[in-house]
Amino acid sequence: MNMLSNALDDLSDDAVLRLYVNGDNQAARELTLRLAPGVLSLAKRLLNDLTEAEDVTQEAMMRLWKMAPDWRSGEAKLSTWLYRVTSNLCMDRLRRRRSVGLDEIAEPKDTTATVVQTMQQNERAKALTAALDQLPERQRTAVVMRHIEGFANPEIAEILNISVDAVESLTARGKRALAALLLGQKEELGLE
Repeated sequence: MNMLSNALDDLSDDAVLRLYVNGDNQAARELTLRLAPGVLSLAKRLLNDLTEAEDVTQEAMMRLWKMAPDWRSGEAKLSTWLYRVTSNLCMDRLRRRRSVGLDEIAEPKDTTATVVQTMQQNERAKALTAALDQLPERQRTAVVMRHIEGFANPEIAEILNISVDAVESLTARGKRALAALLLGQKEELGLE
């Protein structure tokens, strides 16, 4: 199995997907190992809920397997397509839960920090989440992808199906809006 896994390491995502379509179950495992962690990370950041992020990851991967026979290699990067699907699934969930109060969403706990650090991190995370929730969806998604998940602007443009200039505009407006929303909270968040 190690030799097969090593052989798959050298193949592109498209090539591994073709192997899956031809019945290679190891190829499915390989693609899952390659792509699911990034999908989960993006979904966690966009949804701020691990359980929902896991559900989105599973749904996105299922969509990958369903569309695999129809994949046209060379038209788009497989991971980019998958991140677009993930982003859309997250946006759908965010639209459905807009009526859920921020206090009802559990904050993640950092067990390695001190109690004071954890409290301060939680307050900062709550403030950032509240501010992000006030942004228009496209701005929020662009800001999260660029400044939290670390995607490059061209990749974000491809995922969101917009121009790189539009990504730059969305992230710039989003950052300005976040700064304005968080300005009055600097001292209480320990940022001064």
